[in-house]
Amino acid sequence: MNWFSVLAHHAARTPDKAVTVFDGEAITYREMAGRAAATAGGLAEHGVGRGDVVALLSYNCPEFLETVFAANYLGAVAMPINWRLAAPEVRYILEHSGARALVCDESLVGLAEEATDGIERALVRACVSRAPAPGWTSLGELRNASHVPPPVPVAGDDLHRLMYTSGTTGRPKGVMITHANLAWKNLAHIVELGFTGADLGLACGPLYHVGALDLTTTSLVAVGATTVVHRTFDAAAVVDELEGSRVTAVWLAPAMVNAIMDLPDIERRDLSSVRLVVNGGEKMPVPLIERLGRTFPAAWFADAYGLTETVSGDTFLDRDSILTKRGSVGRPCLYLELDVWDEQGRSVATGERGEIVLRGPKVFKGYWRDAEATAAAFAGGWFHTGDIGVRDEDGYLFIVDRLKDMIISGGENIAGSEVERALYEHPAVLEAAVVGRPDERWGEVPVAFVVLRQGAVATADELLEHCRAELARFKVPKAITFLEALPRNPSGKVLKRELRAG
Repeated sequence: MNWFSVLAHHAARTPDKAVTVFDGEAITYREMAGRAAATAGGLAEHGVGRGDVVALLSYNCPEFLETVFAANYLGAVAMPINWRLAAPEVRYILEHSGARALVCDESLVGLAEEATDGIERALVRACVSRAPAPGWTSLGELRNASHVPPPVPVAGDDLHRLMYTSGTTGRPKGVMITHANLAWKNLAHIVELGFTGADLGLACGPLYHVGALDLTTTSLVAVGATTVVHRTFDAAAVVDELEGSRVTAVWLAPAMVNAIMDLPDIERRDLSSVRLVVNGGEKMPVPLIERLGRTFPAAWFADAYGLTETVSGDTFLDRDSILTKRGSVGRPCLYLELDVWDEQGRSVATGERGEIVLRGPKVFKGYWRDAEATAAAFAGGWFHTGDIGVRDEDGYLFIVDRLKDMIISGGENIAGSEVERALYEHPAVLEAAVVGRPDERWGEVPVAFVVLRQGAVATADELLEHCRAELARFKVPKAITFLEALPRNPSGKVLKRELRAG
């Protein structure tokens, strides 16, 4: 079940095929397998072994994937860390996980040193650099191990990866993803999305997140395909890559789609090679869907719903239902059960709201060193997502809101997403987010934060009038604030706590 064995499989059968292309340089499956094994040898010489956590703080690069494979080669656990975090947050993750090693991007060494200052235990420090900073070993030096042990066999239930949730509330929790979780996810996505070795993917979102890592990259590795890797997201560079390299598959968060579609020449570009864009499940206005159809004439925009805890991609909206089921995130993928429960743990009827719960072999093992949170998450034998959803008569899922984001105004429940969808229907609105604001009379009232399209003009009164025509009066925002951009986490979800605090 070892994830490294998948790399070794393709290295033996298609050794000269590129697994990654980065800055124009291709690395073959054979080369990647050799590098990962050598890196594993270096880690082993520094005392890293089975069950140890190998942290990874890096922008996108081939060495990111190499480190994951190397850790798994030893039976160790790879742990990507969000490089957008502050040093105290990185320190918490390193300490809570008990990380034994840290592989770091050269440009993030300052953050890593600040985060590790004061950590008493020994930490193997390797840097993706030819000339590492003092106290660091280069990844190249690490590969020069005098002995490379054989790969460690692992069981399906052994940990492949540890990923800390974004921590939008409280401390982040370590999500334990097993080798079997990854294997079942890959199989489900290969069936659902039709990946083959002929695909050319693009990883332009951060690989420390399941969107870019698992909705495309690991599935593409599983079938022996090639992935072009971009260090960070740049809308113009992405479009150049899609057009110039004839990319076939990409994951894009909603904000990334907006940035691409806001480029002035986007509808004049030849993006006909793209057959699949996995997106993040925000309801798109019909005019945007029509624009996307013109811009990506061969692409299936597969709206998806998923979580870190399920290795991403639990439901997908099929191509034929993009307009007829607009706003839906589709139906469950292979080997995944989905239900909607009320507060008493009972399945609700079609059309009724409740918490989305999931069960299946791609659902994670539990939270690292947090038995209480694990027990709560799996109450009743199913994983509780904390998301509110509705299923229609055809089994299509619609996400209503997060449980914690429900606005209760005068005893009435208001889903912020309902108000946001009304705002998105206005042609001047690029992005919108709605949160609750404390109110003496009503307890809470909805307020909206809006980003306008480039060159568009709209007043708060105009948008409020638009909402009055679409929504019940109690759902209409009491105020609208215009922003340059909404605060979002790497998966594209709006950080509503920041909007509430502001």
